[in-house]
Amino acid sequence: MSGRTRVLVLSSLAFTVMFAVWLMFGILGIPIQKELGLSDVELAWVSAVAVLNGSLWRLPAGMLADRVGGRKVMVAMLLATAVPALLVSRATSYGMLLLLAFLVGFAGNSFSVGVAWNSAWTPREHQGLALGVFGAGNVGASVTKFIGPPLIAGTAGATYVFGIEGGWRLVPVIYAVLLVLLALLTMGLTPRHDRVAGAETPLPEMLRPLRQLRVWRFGLYYVAVFGAYVALSAWLPKYYVDTFGVSLGTAALLTATFIFPASLLRPFGGWVSDRFGARRAMYLTFAVMLVVSGILMMPNGHLVIEHADGRETEHLAYALGLVPFVALVFVLGCAMGIGKAAVYKHIPEYFPGSVGAVGGLVGMLGGLGGFFLPPLFAYTKAWSGFPSSTFFVLFLLTLGCFGWMHVTVVSMLHAESPQLTDHFEQPIPGHIPDAPPVGATNQPVEARA
Repeated sequence: MSGRTRVLVLSSLAFTVMFAVWLMFGILGIPIQKELGLSDVELAWVSAVAVLNGSLWRLPAGMLADRVGGRKVMVAMLLATAVPALLVSRATSYGMLLLLAFLVGFAGNSFSVGVAWNSAWTPREHQGLALGVFGAGNVGASVTKFIGPPLIAGTAGATYVFGIEGGWRLVPVIYAVLLVLLALLTMGLTPRHDRVAGAETPLPEMLRPLRQLRVWRFGLYYVAVFGAYVALSAWLPKYYVDTFGVSLGTAALLTATFIFPASLLRPFGGWVSDRFGARRAMYLTFAVMLVVSGILMMPNGHLVIEHADGRETEHLAYALGLVPFVALVFVLGCAMGIGKAAVYKHIPEYFPGSVGAVGGLVGMLGGLGGFFLPPLFAYTKAWSGFPSSTFFVLFLLTLGCFGWMHVTVVSMLHAESPQLTDHFEQPIPGHIPDAPPVGATNQPVEARA
């Protein structure tokens, strides 16, 4: 197995487990809420602070991986996350849980490390697919969904070696052991002589691309396709339980039907971006997300009309059942999976010497979206009384991203070919395409958008 393949496999496994640790409160939060007597808003903040710490350090973590190598940084993060993961099993109060959730969230910063590490080892023409395969580690969000409910139910009330309790407290202990094992495997199996893309790049030069508005635009896109994915991964189990009255185990499985396509389609999204262009993939992503979230945000109900004679009649009754809801959320996950890969396809193309810095900032912004959205879901639900307000928030976010992207593309096309501004349908009479000017780049417009 080549060094490049070993880096991809080990980094993907490490990222999968750390992503599972990062989002484990989506399932653990429900029994924790019952045991500690937390409100919905308090529970939302437990998930939110974990997501926050998994976002704050993505920029420095990516830059560090560029300068000293992804191998060293990934091993250090695995070991650093194992300690608070173990301590979560000892939490006895809301304050203690909030602090440990914040520390455990450090695992989320592994994404920018893996992006920088794999970019250094992968030829440019294959980076979309490689980063898509690595990013499929997002499927770790479903690990707790599968093992959590049966493990919690089967071990509740039991006590094991070293006084480890069963139930929800056993899950973080298992994760802590896995993190240590993966650190040892990564040290032993990945190439000792790492490739370091930015070892000779001065720090100011690494940070210079962050001044470009394009980087921040990519970050907003990532809020919609990744931040919302993180938020929904943590929010959907409770949504299913509260809205449809299903059990925790069923809610976890239904949430997995969103997580799996949103994660496993990321390699396909990378291939689509390599083959057809990242911009086309983003148009498809946002169009699908707008349609689906527009349907999901509609509250169940009907119109009541009061007539002049005092009669009341009901019209246009609307209710979205469990099966169509699950199907629509599945489609939403498919769109997000393709979109996540498309956003990151841009980065090594535009900024090959600053992948860690740019990828870190974009990932940080996306992760911060995952921090702000769960409390926003909770507050909008409390304000409106409609659970579907969750998807109204997503609809507005996607609309903003789509609008900014389209305005940017139209402006870019106008700058490239101003003579076509008023000729959308018909060719300009007598117009013969000009030969490219001397010294013009052969790079397609798609790559420069």
